[in-house]
Amino acid sequence: MKICIAQTEPIKGNVSANIEAHKSFIELALTFNAEAIFFPELSLTGYEPELAKKLATNQNDNRLDFFQETSDNNNIIIGLGLPTATESQIRISMIIFEPNKPRQTYSKRQLHSDEFPYFENGVGQVIIKTDDRNIAPAICYESLQPAHAENAFKLGGDVYLASVAKPAKGVEKAFDHFPRVAKQYAMPVLMSNCVGFCDNFLSVGKSSVWTKEGKLVGQLDDKTEGILIFDTETEEVTERKTQKNR
Repeated sequence: MKICIAQTEPIKGNVSANIEAHKSFIELALTFNAEAIFFPELSLTGYEPELAKKLATNQNDNRLDFFQETSDNNNIIIGLGLPTATESQIRISMIIFEPNKPRQTYSKRQLHSDEFPYFENGVGQVIIKTDDRNIAPAICYESLQPAHAENAFKLGGDVYLASVAKPAKGVEKAFDHFPRVAKQYAMPVLMSNCVGFCDNFLSVGKSSVWTKEGKLVGQLDDKTEGILIFDTETEEVTERKTQKNR
């Protein structure tokens, strides 16, 4: 299976512009015959907790119909980030589009303490099941908590997909943690990070792929948008950097 991760530089709070950028990344991934593509944490809004309540929506937002149509027509799984509204509060979520299936929402289950004023914990782990692989999504902070990967593995996950918005210190922790997760559970780990300023920090990219042996086989830089495509059979990675056209 060919799984793509995107490294994007979202425009703060501009959902329409970020949707257009996502379209370009998906088109690029399709030229490499990708069967899935995943984006960083809150990729359609940028990681902006103070804007989350105003921008929150749900998986049935008609602005997202393009992604379902693209999934159906091209047999590609798409996972993108949005704040979603519940009856009580807002969650940090990944909306998942699968070919000819109902949309799913996976919401971050373990929040960092800084996020509690703005968000609530999600409930339940989603496993994206394909003919070849079972992909377990994780969103930023929770992906660094050992219990999250353990639970994902016990539920049948055999690819760990971390959608994040991390500054340099967080990326450093990820580079220590994710190879150990990969080796412990014999499952590849893919980390999709953004670049540019988010909230009150600079996100430093370095989106990466580790094999099930914990070997780093692909990594983008700390400034440039781009994609990595991981072939789960050959464990080879294809890299393509992109130039902003916006």
